[in-house]
Amino acid sequence: MKKIQPHIVESVAEGSIAEEMEIEKGDAIVEINGNKIEDIFDYQYHTQDEYIEVLIRKASGEEWLLEIDKEYDEDLGITFANGLMDEYRSCCNKCIFCFIDQMPKGMRDTLYFKDDDSRLSFLQGNYVTLTNMSDDDIDRIIKYNLSPINVSFQTTNPELRCMMLNNRFAGKALEKAWKLARAGITMNGQIVLCKGINDGKELERSIEELSQYLPNLGSVSVVPVGLSRYREGLYPLEPFNAQDARNVLEIIHRWQDRLYPEYGVHFVHASDEWYILAGDELPEEERYDGYLQLENGVGMLRLLINEFNEYFDTLGADMKVRAQEISIATGRLAYSFIKEMAQKITNRYPQVKINIYPIRNDFFGEQITVSGLLTGQDIEAQLKGRQLGERLLLPQNVLRSGEEVFLDDMTVTELEKALQVSVDIVKSSGRDFIDAVVGSTVSRNGDLI
Repeated sequence: MKKIQPHIVESVAEGSIAEEMEIEKGDAIVEINGNKIEDIFDYQYHTQDEYIEVLIRKASGEEWLLEIDKEYDEDLGITFANGLMDEYRSCCNKCIFCFIDQMPKGMRDTLYFKDDDSRLSFLQGNYVTLTNMSDDDIDRIIKYNLSPINVSFQTTNPELRCMMLNNRFAGKALEKAWKLARAGITMNGQIVLCKGINDGKELERSIEELSQYLPNLGSVSVVPVGLSRYREGLYPLEPFNAQDARNVLEIIHRWQDRLYPEYGVHFVHASDEWYILAGDELPEEERYDGYLQLENGVGMLRLLINEFNEYFDTLGADMKVRAQEISIATGRLAYSFIKEMAQKITNRYPQVKINIYPIRNDFFGEQITVSGLLTGQDIEAQLKGRQLGERLLLPQNVLRSGEEVFLDDMTVTELEKALQVSVDIVKSSGRDFIDAVVGSTVSRNGDLI
């Protein structure tokens, strides 16, 4: 049985219930209503009632039992050092497609952590394999109604799933998804497609069997395996070619056309890479069912283009735009789309000169084309000596979340010094793109703000 540790208070909000009850930083929450607290979900569940009893242990070792009357669902005003209030659960699989296993040595430790935690799936949208979850974990998800949960299925063939995840229990873990679905827990699914392994007939089987989870399984994304140049000693995987991509899209579109009339959703979606590799047009917005899987690269480019066009159409040709020269660096995947949008801007406002540079991923290998895996050193090396103008624009996803640091630990400031140019980080929307390029937000009367 897991030993549950007391949870140490990191801070107490001013004017909160916790402050009124003299709870202080360093106090330990031992029990709430006689229940041991495993993590943040236990804490939130047991503190929502109008009357609760909280057992705390002071730094001196003295224990206080606090009787608290409050509004239903009113927060106590406590924060903990670990927002999850528990250790993160690492992955017990050795998946043949795992990108973390394809990372070079010498990077920061956090990049090598493989999480497989259903709680992070709910809180942050991470995908879990279900192999690391006990029956008790499933029951807690149902009890607390943690939805949606994002599940990495890869295949519904139990034997094949065991092989792909290198886990003899991976096939049986699929039963847990059925239990969640029957309990009304909503899910989103993911299939990382590996050439010659879970594509073709296996992909057909997976889509057909996963469609039986509808409506509780709201969507399934199909993404191509990412292959870095650091694969020595790993399972031999091959990259997909254009014809492979067309075959994948044919299967997905056929199932979309089959499922939509009955369920009102297209259900299974191809990530943007498939359309670019196949040389096909991106689907229209209606095909994405509300962009349920943007973080998996499903519809990200379509949304960007639509947002761009909608905002761009509201701007007049006589709008006051300052003459300037800027540069944009992006991953090779989005390059043609960024170039097309930039061309629209310069056609209407010729006083703005825009240089577009697709960055080749030398760090991870040329088969990695998304901007989210670009490093500062590749950007520096390929832009050194190039015409950059007065500003360099980079997409927000090149940086670590909440920090100005690239994957290789180079900082934005270091890149600016190396290239001798100001670097602006652009958010992901089409409107943000336009505002960043023209250098200002524009009012309706055309005045610069």
